[in-house]
Amino acid sequence: MKQRLSILYFLQFGVWGCYLTSLGQFLGAYGLGRDIAWFYAAIGLVSIITPSLFGRLADRSRSPHRLLSFCHLAAGAAMLGLWSYAMAHPLLDFMPAYALYLCFLAFYMPTMALANTVSFGLLEQKGLNTVSEFPHIRIWGTVGFIAAMWMVNSAYIADGGLHFTLSDATDPGHQRFQYNAMQLFCSGTMGIITAAYALTLPKREGTKQAPPLQSAQRVGIFGAVRKLFGIREAAIFLVFVIFSGVCLQISNGFATPYITHFTAYPEYAGSLAAGNATMLFSLSQISEAFCILLVGVAMKRKGIRWVYAMGLIAWSLRFLMLGLGNPTDGLWLLIGSMLAYGIAFNFITIAGHLHIQQIAPKDMKGLAQGVMMLMSNGVGASTGIIAAGAVVNHWCSWETVSAGDSTLRLFMGDWIWPWLIFSAYALVVAALWYKKPFLKAGE
Repeated sequence: MKQRLSILYFLQFGVWGCYLTSLGQFLGAYGLGRDIAWFYAAIGLVSIITPSLFGRLADRSRSPHRLLSFCHLAAGAAMLGLWSYAMAHPLLDFMPAYALYLCFLAFYMPTMALANTVSFGLLEQKGLNTVSEFPHIRIWGTVGFIAAMWMVNSAYIADGGLHFTLSDATDPGHQRFQYNAMQLFCSGTMGIITAAYALTLPKREGTKQAPPLQSAQRVGIFGAVRKLFGIREAAIFLVFVIFSGVCLQISNGFATPYITHFTAYPEYAGSLAAGNATMLFSLSQISEAFCILLVGVAMKRKGIRWVYAMGLIAWSLRFLMLGLGNPTDGLWLLIGSMLAYGIAFNFITIAGHLHIQQIAPKDMKGLAQGVMMLMSNGVGASTGIIAAGAVVNHWCSWETVSAGDSTLRLFMGDWIWPWLIFSAYALVVAALWYKKPFLKAGE
């Protein structure tokens, strides 16, 4: 069972890895560079509704893996639709592109909570401990994300065939998937494959008839929010989930355009790092893969209070090192920023999902996972990326510049100030979280 769930996470996060960190470069090349924040905010907008809706269905379903499959199928079709539109239009109109992307996210975002619900249910059904076993399964999602990033970073199509390169010195290097709509094609295709695989997972044991809705499930998502906020520990935790969720999409949206913009400067133009921003960014996921196994150990020994504080401090360091780094003598800072992501992401997101699973009432654990997504990827991430977009657009703008034999649209400007502002924010939230003595004794 653990092997089968590991394959599920490898495929599922491969869908995201194909485009999530390189979408900003694609949008800039296709004329929507100033709207990057709104595309990443869309993740939060749909997370407010659809994950909790499908989480509610999963709580009363004997076959949540079928819901997972349906969502991946619909999401894959929508992403392929966006790819088709981009292939026909060198410059995109905001509304058609945004509508197709919203359709993709409306079905893809629920798969995060649904996959957790499927995995937790099957692990518990086998008598396995979710806190100790789940990180070993979830790590394969990170591996899938990395594999997808490396592929879109290096792949391009020429002479009717698929080729790979790490060089931006010639025009084929500028046709790599990280810069164009082919990243969307890869994502959509991976979604269809994941939909087919999800159908091979087993049903929950029990009667053929779906169990009746419990009282906690009848109230729906907003009733679940009210119930969870009625539990003091859960209420304070969810408030900080919103605050920490602000950090989630900032580097996803702006790190690769930031790193790529160094190619406009002669002293950095020949740098391997500047021309392979997606692959450099993948060090974040490699760090995540190594650090994910620390989550269970850290929570058992130190508790959620310490773990969450360390995650927020890691976010602060990530943003600070991005702002101070460059692809040559400051490369070590960029690499350090990527490595900090392992602690930042896992000690916030993975630990958060495990903690909400522990404190949620027994009859609404699937719905509670949806609430967790609503607060982090929904309210927190959407408001955070919109604010971050305003900050970045204040200091930076997209410009057409020469790069070797080609011209590229790059995000130029005084980048250090946005990164310093983001770093200070994460540090303040960490201090507020750790200072508040609200958790149980020993936490």
